[in-house]
Formats: sequence, C-alpha cells, structure tokens
Amino acid sequence: MIARETAPAHQVIDTLQPSIRSLDPSADVDLVAAFYRDAPDYWLLVEGGPPGRKKAESFFTDGPPGCDPARSYRLGLFLEGRLSGLAELSFGFPEQDDAYLGLMILGTWARGNGRGKQFLTHVEGLARSRGSAHMFLAVIEANPKARAFWEREGFSPTGFSAEMRVGLHDHRVHRLVKPL
Repeated sequence: MIARETAPAHQVIDTLQPSIRSLDPSADVDLVAAFYRDAPDYWLLVEGGPPGRKKAESFFTDGPPGCDPARSYRLGLFLEGRLSGLAELSFGFPEQDDAYLGLMILGTWARGNGRGKQFLTHVEGLARSRGSAHMFLAVIEANPKARAFWEREGFSPTGFSAEMRVGLHDHRVHRLVKPL
C-alpha cells in the first residue's frame, strides 16, 4: 500500500490564494500584454480603445511627475499562476515623502472576492516600509465603482480635481489620499 499525504480534515486549502511579486520589464512584458488583452475594460473606459504592446511596455516606465521609475514598484497579483492584477507604486509625489498609487487594476475574473483589498494591503505595506505617511491616487469620475472601492478602503478626497486628456477622451480626475 502506498501512503498518500493529505491535508488534515480541519484544514481548508484555498487554491486561489494569491501571490504577489515584482514584475521585470524584460521578463514579464508579455505577461502584462496578455493581461491587458484579457482585461481591457479599464483601458476601453479611459482611453476608448484596447491597450496594445506599447501600453504594456509603458507600465514599466510610466509614473507621476518627478518620480524615479527605478524607485517604484511594478507588481503583479497572481491567481493559480495567472497574472490577475497589476499595481504601480511610486514615491515622491505630490510631496517628497508621499507614496502614489498610479495604477491598480484587477482582471474581471479576480474581482469581487476580496483580492483587491488583499492587493492594496500589500501595496500599503510597501509604502509604509519606505516611510510614507500618506498614499495618494487619482480616480476618474467616469469610474464610480473604483471610487467606491477606494473610499471603502479609507481613501478620501483631497479637494484636488482636474480635467485630463487620456487617449481620445477628456476625463475629470479626483485625487484621493489615505493616511498610512
């Protein structure tokens, strides 16, 4: 008889437990491009068209004004080995000691089950470890579900809003902040 290892009856194994890791521009650009292809809804809303390879490449270099991309985090959230979310966290905007979450998106298959909160908790931990007391982000007015998520997670309006052209569309953008 061959013995098999099994989990104790009281132990539940979550096969969808996410893993989060830094993404590398040379090794992971194809993963980011595939993610954008499979989850174009944000880009369709914001830019009016699906993202292409150039958008995937720019994920590794874009950031707020005055921030050094080399000091930024480019993160991937993986579910069962599939890239299911992206985040870009920069430092030094709007003020030198601030963290700025330039992008955090999840694929439709990863939404609605607490993965966004888990991903955000990880990102906030990275910001705290760098000594940031605040995390800022911008949300477009045309995305009320995103704004509701951010506000549930403790972000509040700063009072700064602006019109911004992204792709073919003009958007009203609101800056939010969360004390860390």
